[in-house]
Amino acid sequence: MSKPSIVVVGSSNTDMIIRLERIPQPGETILGGQFLSAAGGKGANQAVGAARAGGRVTFVARVGRDSLADQAIRGWREDGIIVKHVVRDATAPSGVALIFVAKDGENSIAVASGANGKFSVADVKAAHAAFAAADVCVMQLETPLASVEAAANLAFKLGVTVILNPAPARALPARLLKKISILTPNETEAALLTGIAVVDVASAKKAAEKLRADGVGIVVLTLGARGALVADERGTRMVPGFKVKAVDTTAAGDVFNGALAVALAEGKDLDDAVRFANAAAALSVTKPGAQPSAPRRLEIDRLARSAR
Repeated sequence: MSKPSIVVVGSSNTDMIIRLERIPQPGETILGGQFLSAAGGKGANQAVGAARAGGRVTFVARVGRDSLADQAIRGWREDGIIVKHVVRDATAPSGVALIFVAKDGENSIAVASGANGKFSVADVKAAHAAFAAADVCVMQLETPLASVEAAANLAFKLGVTVILNPAPARALPARLLKKISILTPNETEAALLTGIAVVDVASAKKAAEKLRADGVGIVVLTLGARGALVADERGTRMVPGFKVKAVDTTAAGDVFNGALAVALAEGKDLDDAVRFANAAAALSVTKPGAQPSAPRRLEIDRLARSAR
């Protein structure tokens, strides 16, 4: 069987990570941390997550002409990702994220966008062929909103399923929401988009229903270890998560979105696709780092089947 075709549009960063007992408070210095670096950026994370989950992935992005980009591109190629639409910017550096990770797995992140901030509508248009060949398009919000809208419009015009992970959280125009096939916010992002504080399953349901009323076709609201709430024309229901020991939650949402895209492109039922994505995300939190934590297809299938 041929691999499903996924186009991922978005950001690339190099993550500079310090593991600590806890995340520092404002003005506080904590000594004794452990440093490591890893390939990251929400777009690149989703591309790697989709590739390892079994997709044929094309990544559309903008990076610098520096050693960080050289290393990132080598890694994507090793995962079989097509990089012909990754633009090398002549002046802007590649993006960098500084990440604190506490021993309980929680994290705090600051990002210097670099070339991601110059990703443009023209970059999207230049990748038309990748969109035309895709089954699913995946996007996030670490590049300028104009580029996100351009990608959504192009995918929508071509009849490609559009998954938007609205992270980092920000207000979105109604014209964009109406082009989205599946919106995948977490609790914080859903609250910002709807004005409804998401604190439990009942409030998650209200937020998801409001997003559907605003024009989104399907909402998959991720709730961490609890799993995900799905809202579509059939109503709302929970798809439970998997109990694992969390080491680092960085990129769990990105892995979820990449795996979800692959499962849907393979023709899986929505609930089965979300279960598959839950399994991928659960496995990712058991390992440190962003892209290094993305699991392979065999282990995702094994965990997903264990829920039956």
